Amino acid sequence: MEIRKNVPNNTITRDLSKLAAPTGNIYESTMIIAKRANQISAEMKFELSQKLEEFSNYADTLEETFENREQIEISRYYERLPKANLIAINEFEEGRIHYRKIEE
Repeated sequence: MEIRKNVPNNTITRDLSKLAAPTGNIYESTMIIAKRANQISAEMKFELSQKLEEFSNYADTLEETFENREQIEISRYYERLPKANLIAINEFEEGRIHYRKIEE
């Protein structure tokens, strides 16, 4: 997954009318953003677990475990990344999320 570097790492104030404009309803926009944030979070978790699995040591006792420097650096890298909801909001504002409304 490509992590965008221009996504802010902190929360900023957003204009609700601009978020509601594409769908016409702030609640629909919020649900679209939330679902995308869940997808991003799952992708990031899968990538992290794959990278950390390379260093996994199947020790039976707690005394046998040891710290691996590469493993710590990978974890720190993922901790510094923007949160999934911030990435999803950025994608929604830029119009990069495609959604469809199911009419009954």
